[in-house]
Amino acid sequence: MEPIDITELQARGAFNRIEELRLELYEKVNALGIGAQGLGGLTTVLDIKINDYPTHAANLPVAMIPNCAATRHAHFTLDGSGPVMLDPPSLEDWPKLTYDASKGTRVDLDTITPEDVASWKPGQTLLRHGTRLTGRDAAHKRMVDMLNKGEQLPVDLKGRFIYYVGPVDPVRDEVVGPAGPTTATRMDKFTRQVLEQTGLLGMVGKAERGPAAIEAIRDNKSAYLMAVGGSAYLVSKAIKAAKVVGFADLGMEAIYEFTVQDMPVTVAVDSTGESVHKTGPREWQARIGKIPVVVE
Repeated sequence: MEPIDITELQARGAFNRIEELRLELYEKVNALGIGAQGLGGLTTVLDIKINDYPTHAANLPVAMIPNCAATRHAHFTLDGSGPVMLDPPSLEDWPKLTYDASKGTRVDLDTITPEDVASWKPGQTLLRHGTRLTGRDAAHKRMVDMLNKGEQLPVDLKGRFIYYVGPVDPVRDEVVGPAGPTTATRMDKFTRQVLEQTGLLGMVGKAERGPAAIEAIRDNKSAYLMAVGGSAYLVSKAIKAAKVVGFADLGMEAIYEFTVQDMPVTVAVDSTGESVHKTGPREWQARIGKIPVVVE
């Protein structure tokens, strides 16, 4: 993979049309205000790469490097002398941030009501404690198959929240292994049926929801909460107890019941269907002031 060097290119200026196009696309894509994880912001891509070769017109030689891909690779050489020992990045390389948990709204998952859910607003931080269920692709597929056959599910979902996760098995004294959220859009096709036929109150996952899922959330006065992707180990520290309550044969994709304490999440889609993945970029587009963007 080529290094990220757009800042050097900006500093020295473009020497040819390809470099001009890199700079142009970099500016215009970031002017969209999409931001990290689609929540709005100044930086959507970290670099633009363009390979210029004789090729068929149907090929697409442009690659945009978003944060997710650009910060998840490393280069090293195996010389046969033994295992690779890589030093982790220094924490001094990141800005000093102080998280103030007192600003979050504490939510008791064992007593939560539809009225509580209706009071939440997009972008609001919640600190959740109590018990909640888990389930991802395989569990949702099996639940829907059972519902279609009129069979009873192994656990009652009414009034509960389900976390889209397949936790890693615990080791030593761990309650559960890393338990980060999985991408929620894969559950979109199941969302309406599960909400309407089980009484599920809400969902927790990673990233945005598609139009069909948002409509189902709005129609059922539900909510979708977003956990932080890439922080699976840290999330597991908020889980104080874990047990399998359904579909044990699915292994890590079984339905678990977690007891959590002060697990932070963000309201991504509220009960009216308002999504932070729409409002966030829209706000930053207005701040940046370069929309609409037209590539000539």
